[in-house]
Amino acid sequence: MSETVPALMPVVASDPSLYGTNRRADYLDTLADIDDHQIARFHERGYLAIRQAFAPQQIEAAGRAMWHLIDGKNSDFKGLQVEADKRGCFSSLKGDTRRDAVRKIWKFVDNDDRLYALAHAPNILSVLARMMNDTPVLFQDMGLIKPPRIGREKPWHQDCAYFNYPVGTTVVGVWIAIDAATEENGCLHIIPGSNQNGPIPHFKRRDWQICDAEVAVPNSVTVPLDPGGCLFWHGLTHHGSPTNRSPHRRRALQYHYCPESAVALTTEERLSIYGGDQLGVTC
Repeated sequence: MSETVPALMPVVASDPSLYGTNRRADYLDTLADIDDHQIARFHERGYLAIRQAFAPQQIEAAGRAMWHLIDGKNSDFKGLQVEADKRGCFSSLKGDTRRDAVRKIWKFVDNDDRLYALAHAPNILSVLARMMNDTPVLFQDMGLIKPPRIGREKPWHQDCAYFNYPVGTTVVGVWIAIDAATEENGCLHIIPGSNQNGPIPHFKRRDWQICDAEVAVPNSVTVPLDPGGCLFWHGLTHHGSPTNRSPHRRRALQYHYCPESAVALTTEERLSIYGGDQLGVTC
């Protein structure tokens, strides 16, 4: 299965009103609170937010693992996505200057046992199996960094628009807060129930995204999380995150899973579903 991780695009300011909600998501306290009713609620509303899914020691270890890879301590690791203006000098950067130049890390689960452990935590896999009614398979791993004051926006999108799976496949993202994710430093915003609307055309604008004019901002909620909190969301759920304008860094791990029985599309078939330009839709 092919996954798409596009190159970073030029930084373009977004309209702050796209993230203008003051409503918050609903939460469960722990993974143990996820019963059959909550699984049904996930499919209805497209998300489950958990206040505390991992122990502090696990999160602290995962944070150290992210820095270990970004700091170049594993010479075999190549999965760094660096801001364009830092690529020429990145190898010479040190400390926070180096760390703040990285937007994403990916394909790291086989490079660090601490990050592998979170991706394959039995209680997480158990929840996913119930959501999918199938064995979950990890197919993407990413670490997302929003440095203080400069961490960029991720425009509104559906994750399934990036992945070559047929419509109807239960793709689930799991987003784990390593640092506190707040409304000031760029926590996720989601639109509950938007997964029920099916595929939405995406356009290459600030990123591969839903057209700004099509975002139902009044229906959106924020999902602030303390370290160790996590969010499960359906691959069709509309979500995005604003720029970090605060003095506090925001790191998160993001894992994507599909059912073991899932079949693959070609990229051309996916774009015939999600590609606004291919569909002749304007934005």
